Amino acid sequence: MFLLYGLAPSLPLQEDFVYHWKAITHYYIETSDDKAPVTDTNIPSHLEQMLDILVQEENERESGETGPCMEYLLHHKILETLYTLGKADCPPGMKQQVLAFYTKLLGRIRQPLLPHINVHRPVQKLIRLCGEVLATPTENEEIQFLCIVCAKLKQDPYLVNFFLESKLKAMASKESTNVITEDMLKGQDSLATDTGQAIQPEEMPGAAGAEHMEKEDELPQQADDLSFSLDELNVTSSPESSTVCPNQDYNLVNSLLNLTKSPDGRIAVKACEGLMLLVSLPEPAAAKCLTQSTCLCELLTDRLATLYRALPQSLDPLDIETVEAINWGLDSYSHKEDASAFPGKRALISFLSWFDYCDQLIKEAQKIAAVAMAKAVRERFFVDVMEPQLMQTSEIGILTSTALLHRIVRQVTSDVLLQELVYFVLGEHREPETLPNINRHPLRHRLIEHCDHISDEISIMTLRMFEHLLQKPHEHILYNLVLRNLEERNYIEYKPLCQEDKDVVENGQIAGAIDLEEDPLFTDLSPDNTGAQEWLSVSPPVSPEHPKNDGKTEVHKIVNSFLCLVPDEAKSSYHVEGTGYDTYLRDAHRQFRDYCLICLRWEWPGSPRSLEKCNLEASFFEGHFLKVLFDRMGRILDQPYDVNLQVTSVLSKLSLFPHPHIHEYLLDPYINLASGCRSLFSVIVRVVGDLMVRIQRIPDFTPKLLLVRKRLLGLEPEGPVIDHMTLLEGVIVLEEFCKELAAIAFVKYHASSTP
Repeated sequence: MFLLYGLAPSLPLQEDFVYHWKAITHYYIETSDDKAPVTDTNIPSHLEQMLDILVQEENERESGETGPCMEYLLHHKILETLYTLGKADCPPGMKQQVLAFYTKLLGRIRQPLLPHINVHRPVQKLIRLCGEVLATPTENEEIQFLCIVCAKLKQDPYLVNFFLESKLKAMASKESTNVITEDMLKGQDSLATDTGQAIQPEEMPGAAGAEHMEKEDELPQQADDLSFSLDELNVTSSPESSTVCPNQDYNLVNSLLNLTKSPDGRIAVKACEGLMLLVSLPEPAAAKCLTQSTCLCELLTDRLATLYRALPQSLDPLDIETVEAINWGLDSYSHKEDASAFPGKRALISFLSWFDYCDQLIKEAQKIAAVAMAKAVRERFFVDVMEPQLMQTSEIGILTSTALLHRIVRQVTSDVLLQELVYFVLGEHREPETLPNINRHPLRHRLIEHCDHISDEISIMTLRMFEHLLQKPHEHILYNLVLRNLEERNYIEYKPLCQEDKDVVENGQIAGAIDLEEDPLFTDLSPDNTGAQEWLSVSPPVSPEHPKNDGKTEVHKIVNSFLCLVPDEAKSSYHVEGTGYDTYLRDAHRQFRDYCLICLRWEWPGSPRSLEKCNLEASFFEGHFLKVLFDRMGRILDQPYDVNLQVTSVLSKLSLFPHPHIHEYLLDPYINLASGCRSLFSVIVRVVGDLMVRIQRIPDFTPKLLLVRKRLLGLEPEGPVIDHMTLLEGVIVLEEFCKELAAIAFVKYHASSTP
């Protein structure tokens, strides 16, 4: 009955196109078996030929010019009719054919089609059919169609306004497309049915599309009688299934949301990619509709909560930390192929993978949408789900939940989501802390308390979480934890040096201090040394506000102060090669440069706030965070080695920040502390005083100390247990920490005095 396009080359494209379309409409008039699958008919072939003709026509014409075949498709509402046939799925499988036709049409035709009312309206209706039922045979075609629409919107974001329909409008269009009418098929040969379809200016940007609708149809009228009744076709229209949200203003999003739940992982990932394109569209109306009239935020957070709750109550923190990097689109874990599998690994990867997707989605999203999604994650996941786990009293539960928080802190990359995470952990307070109000934000208070927990594992994990939090690019973190308490510089007792003080410090040197210029190690790395000059010259430029001085005397004094804190009889590093001060210098320079880059946009001052403008009368409290760190530092001789390493690591990270008050409070041994105040230096001085007393009670102290150091470095095999092991390990950590602080002080002073 049907001729193939290839066998009729003499026919003009226009006539050929009409022929193939009429062949399809004739099927519905002449068929007596509407149960036969569409693949048993010639409909797929005719649709493919129509596409080929449209592509050929476009290739033969100048760019942007619409040919008669495309005019025919637009004028005669072919897409509307195909939508209705696809909705009815008559014959069976027709929905797949219609979806494929729409997808190929939008993908293969270069000229913009979506601005046409007779394209975007049926496209919008077809979108509503997608994702109605999961795991259907049409899922693959549905997601391909939705993704090509998303891609077109990404190319021309203003087009998204065609897909933001009001609820009433959606209901009206739904009712009007539930049946195939006689006029619909008759209308393929007459413009009569098109006269009532006006193009609204707000729906049709520019006049480009209007002229397509106004041109007269030059094709001859079909003589065939295409009339038939709905009963003859036995087409029943099933009611629309309820979608995710009551307000279906943004059906493209709702359909994609449904398909993210597909049991087919490939379909779900494609749906996630489509959502990623939509959230990034710059149109504010679309962003508002996305977050207010769809359930996108609920889907993100509910799935996060479900996957988090599916995790085992107890997970090894090391497993949580070391599980391979997660990319949301590559969540294809196979337990059988994994040699390093552990209980709960599948669930952990699924959770981290979905969190990564939420993070990337918020990172790519338009600002309005990003803020709304991030706030939803904070309220519906961080607060509702994670906080109770972090606040519990079970040690196993605390350890697992803190390790998961640590992993999330490390993994988050979106600035907007990071801010919500920071406010969740620390609260939004910025005024100075007082001892009575340190528990104003209960979670912050609990986490800081956990840094000094009876369980060493919990202490270490919480300290590591804070260490990584401090390295995140958000100004509120350091301000909330430390800086807000140093603003007034009321840790200083402002008075000039008396003669007695001057006698203690002779020529800028503590009695017995080494002269750095005569120290061979320091000489090797002094600024006069070519190699040192090269790597030190990369330091950030000095702030124009910062006074320029040579800093030579000052830096010698401070470096000496830290290097000489630990007495010679308690030092062991000079007996072991490769444990010198130079290593810390190089590390400090690299880390300080990284921290300067993080803090660059925070516009910190280059010099401390003038004391005349500070309220020195206000009582000073270092804040809860520093209080706990100083307390733990004060017990360095009585704590496990791993705890000491973590405490000193956090303190050294704090010391690296290029804020003048941090530098003064943590790295300047010569500030006059106000009564009752302590600084990092004063805490270490007390520890050294205690050490001097305790050394006297330990026989063969120096040989034992050296043996412990060699064992820690793997230079000596493990042997019999040594008495006072905790103290000896604490002394080694103390010596190394003092060298690290000296290196940081040197690098920072050099950076501030280098033009």
